[in-house]
Amino acid sequence: MDILHDIIARKKCEMELLKQKKPSLKEALLMSETGIIAEFKRKSPSKGWIKEEGRPDVIPLSYQQNGAAALSILTDEHGFGGQDDFIRQARRSGVTIPILYKNFVVDEAQLYQALLCGASAVLLIAACLTKKQCKQLLDKAHDLGLEVLLEMHSEEELEYAELQPDLCGINNRHLGSFITDVSTSLRLAQFLPEDAVKVSESGISDPSTVKLLREAGFRGFLIGEHFMRQEDPGRALAAFNQALRPEDRLSE
Repeated sequence: MDILHDIIARKKCEMELLKQKKPSLKEALLMSETGIIAEFKRKSPSKGWIKEEGRPDVIPLSYQQNGAAALSILTDEHGFGGQDDFIRQARRSGVTIPILYKNFVVDEAQLYQALLCGASAVLLIAACLTKKQCKQLLDKAHDLGLEVLLEMHSEEELEYAELQPDLCGINNRHLGSFITDVSTSLRLAQFLPEDAVKVSESGISDPSTVKLLREAGFRGFLIGEHFMRQEDPGRALAAFNQALRPEDRLSE
């Protein structure tokens, strides 16, 4: 019984740690000078392998060390070569900043997967869900202590913002053709709630684009492929951040 008592006591401690408040993606973006969400993305459905040898215990930590406000880690295996364990490996390597669980979430079970592997927030994609389904998943995520980045990419999907997610994302990539156009963010931003924390996703490869998006009210900029195609993604992020800082600081 003494051994069983010790096991149960340890298990209760583990569960308390699991339920502790996670680092906030929303707060990290609001406090960041650059707002970069650096993405660990080894593969793309349209372009194949980007960095097949990319290590989840090396690149995410390097992103953190080189100024990322937060991370996005692809966990979809078929299209993106991802795994839930990539988030676990990143956390074990020393990553403490917010991590977005990026997958095609269509079931509550995936929210538990995100929680168990150490994510801070989950991506919900309006194009994949009815508004009712999205509301149910958003509420469940919040029950589990996870933030929600709700992704939209067309005028028709903007009504999902009424669900009051923690962050509103505009995907510049058309989910059918996979063609990217940053003007999508610029066009749709004006229709989002004024107090929404806006995130522009995909197709960003130049600091001048970030400046343009900031002027349109965006506070987060999800960048993956641009960094992952470089020999050293972390150093590429550092150079990108440096190009933003001299004359483009966020106001206090």
